[in-house]
Amino acid sequence: MQPKENIPEKLLKPYDPTETEPRLYTLWEKSCLFNPDICIEKGFTLPNAKPFTIMMPPPNVTGVLHMGHATMITLEDIMIRYHRMKGDRTLWLPGTDHAAIATQSKVEKELTKTEGKSRHDLGREAFLEKVRNFAQESHDTIVRQVKTMGASCDWSREAFTLDETRTGAVLTMFKKMYEDGLIYRGTRVVNWDPKGQTTIADDEIVYEERMAKLYTFKYAHDFPISISTTRPETKVGDTAVAVHPDDPRYKEYIGKTYDIEFCGVPLHITIVADESVEQEFGTGALGVTPAHSMIDEQIAKKHNLPTIPVINEYAKMTVGDERILNKKTTVAREAIVAWLREEGLLEKEEEVKQNVATAERTGGIIEPLPKLQWFINVTKPIPARGNKTLKEIMRGPIENGAIKIIPDYFNKTYFHWIDNLRDWCISRQIWYGHRIPVWYKDQEIYVGITAPEGEGWVQDEDTLDTWFSSSLWTFSTLGWPEKTEDFAIYHPTDVLETGYEILFFWVARMILMTGYALDTIPFHTVYLHGTVRDGQGRKMSKSLGNGIDPLDVAREYGADAGRMALVVGTAPGTDSKISYDKIKAYKHFANKLWNITRFILGSTNNEHIEAPLLPSDIEQLTKYNEIAKDITKDIEDYRFYMASEKLYHYVWHELADILLEESKEIFLSGTPEAQNSRKTLLQTLLKQSLVMLHPFMPFVTEEIWSLIPHAEKETTLLMVTPWPVH
Repeated sequence: MQPKENIPEKLLKPYDPTETEPRLYTLWEKSCLFNPDICIEKGFTLPNAKPFTIMMPPPNVTGVLHMGHATMITLEDIMIRYHRMKGDRTLWLPGTDHAAIATQSKVEKELTKTEGKSRHDLGREAFLEKVRNFAQESHDTIVRQVKTMGASCDWSREAFTLDETRTGAVLTMFKKMYEDGLIYRGTRVVNWDPKGQTTIADDEIVYEERMAKLYTFKYAHDFPISISTTRPETKVGDTAVAVHPDDPRYKEYIGKTYDIEFCGVPLHITIVADESVEQEFGTGALGVTPAHSMIDEQIAKKHNLPTIPVINEYAKMTVGDERILNKKTTVAREAIVAWLREEGLLEKEEEVKQNVATAERTGGIIEPLPKLQWFINVTKPIPARGNKTLKEIMRGPIENGAIKIIPDYFNKTYFHWIDNLRDWCISRQIWYGHRIPVWYKDQEIYVGITAPEGEGWVQDEDTLDTWFSSSLWTFSTLGWPEKTEDFAIYHPTDVLETGYEILFFWVARMILMTGYALDTIPFHTVYLHGTVRDGQGRKMSKSLGNGIDPLDVAREYGADAGRMALVVGTAPGTDSKISYDKIKAYKHFANKLWNITRFILGSTNNEHIEAPLLPSDIEQLTKYNEIAKDITKDIEDYRFYMASEKLYHYVWHELADILLEESKEIFLSGTPEAQNSRKTLLQTLLKQSLVMLHPFMPFVTEEIWSLIPHAEKETTLLMVTPWPVH
């Protein structure tokens, strides 16, 4: 063993991630090697190298990163660092999402809390200025957090869904779809948030399990069929009762009509036969309320039934006498139930568990309402796409294997969602976001990228659903509709990595938009990660106080430890558990790597050694090469959880526990040939292990790489050191 003075001073102290990680990230940024153009310019990538592209799923500019974001960043950075080291023309383009409803909602709440005002008190422009300031502050926070996690993305190409280039893409797409007859304005039942006063997307609904009462009753004494509902107040808008055509109990009534008075409201009820009705559920008969249920709306269209709205945008009744008129729906419910009891029409009342739809941002109970909105038609044939519909465009690439979903059992879920897909409501009654590019003057309508010339035109007040802009993400980020060099090189992208919960809301819509606009696919592979839960398997939440902040992890244990804890043992598509104990274990692993390096440098006099290997050491190197080949294949096949575990096991148990212990004896009493052979082996194995660990633990590996001796041909930065070919 050599004296301590030959070992770099840093290695004589414990590894300090809090000092190392920010310094190294600054070094990487200054090198500009996150940018593939600079990698080519400096000779680390060949100009004709195969591109590898990931567009970062843009975090919402509404707050801080959570462990789901940390998982996404870690997995994508593993892929990016691996492909950069392989010599691919590697682009990871970062960005953020304006997240219209979420961002506006946050600012509105703060405005009410601090100034006691609403957005209407400020006016549109003054309010939007406040939102833009909040979004910028939030954006800056998110960027700092992404960098803390070690993300090696190309910040020179950063995008924002509401910036000028992305806005141009959104307006161009709207105009194109409108001119192709795919975007239309019509009245349909939508998810209405009475608290936020806007339509919301299906994914912005949070279902809360609550106790409710299921009432079974007849509309009138002479009405032949009983129905069940948890919302009797909507029954004043019923226009039919649907039964299964094969149900023997009701066959004789099919086609008959009944004029009745229900709690002071006249109803004209038709008995219709519909195969969607479940005979075994409840009474086997469904009261059809076309104006206040999306399912009932479909039944009504099929049977040409009238639609009668009875609830308004503020969740108040619009029909009836003083008992229910202008009353909140919950109040009207009690009044109608009291009337049913008085009339002897209430047959049964039972407690049931019910999933109540609430708005994610405001907590308001969703009210399905018929509203005049903008929609995308998903069932209209498109001549330019071989008369395929948008639904067919979404199905095709998954069916024919052009896009691979990992894990593949999500294919079934994907197809089920498309089969049940309705026309997409894209308008929102909020101010923040891409304003719908439609202007009105008397009976004229103008749709364009810029405002029409002339006086008297008024622009539509609504904005577009955030998913409309984010569905263009893989190509709007590359400059579309302009034909940029980046677009020609990097599209279609290679991998989309995201949470399985937005497979439909985002992934499917990106496939839709790319197939429609470009007649191609947005990416070749979709890698889905699951929900990150606490050590007990519970979902992280403020109420439970069990959340883990990725920044706290980086400060306390180092980002490398957090990254490994998120990846090891976590298969795609499955929920995972994380705890401080698990994170701490990988901090110990970083320290182990540090200590291994200190031992090897002390043993080699901190010099680069290339001596002939003895047969026993050749055997050890061959054994490592087999493991390394295995790990490379795991990475290529997206088995990051297996690759990371094998690396951990090899470094800790093979290199440290066996080889280093064995080497101590060789350095004490072995022949000079044996000692030099073992020094060369240890140095080789250390370097190879650092290279292969780098995508997973970039900071500690880069730091150690800078402290060890190298051959002249080796690069000074580990992040662009070639991946070994075994």
